[in-house]
Amino acid sequence: MADVAEWKIHQERIVDDSRRAKWSIAEVELPDGTEFEQYVYRAPAAAMTLMVEGDSVLMMRRHRFVIDRWVLELPGGYCEDGESLIECAAREALEETGWKPTSLQPLLSFQPWVATADALNALFVSYGASKVRDSGDVNETSELVWVPLKEIPDRIAVGEIIGSASIIGLQAVLLDGSKEGTDRTDEV
Repeated sequence: MADVAEWKIHQERIVDDSRRAKWSIAEVELPDGTEFEQYVYRAPAAAMTLMVEGDSVLMMRRHRFVIDRWVLELPGGYCEDGESLIECAAREALEETGWKPTSLQPLLSFQPWVATADALNALFVSYGASKVRDSGDVNETSELVWVPLKEIPDRIAVGEIIGSASIIGLQAVLLDGSKEGTDRTDEV
């Protein structure tokens, strides 16, 4: 059976195209015949990692210039060409924090702006991590923080954690409280 509520895209023209983003304007028709233009954002897939140890999760304190705020975030980033989501999650975790997840497992994936964007975000969790080097990428993080899981709701409430991927991933781990982390290995 045809889906009568489906929107039709008559044309989509590229406005800006770069390695990390493609902006276009789509000419859209609604089921009732209404036509309009809609901005569309398309980005490469991204992957983030929650490294959980005992009752804490590793987060990065960083400045986000677009909103001019210091926030706590999970390590993660865009997938490189030919790289799987799990490979991306492991690479980004190590690059940005100096910590290696010991056992990455898929947690969930989501689309942050379904009405405007196609930007797949995949979240992975590792209950265990080992320190490979003393610091992460200075361009990515100013400080690494092991945040107790019990503090997560309050840190979200006060706006210290605001990124959708971080909030969704942290809430998923909190909901799955049956998992217990292991002790982190601080040896380099």
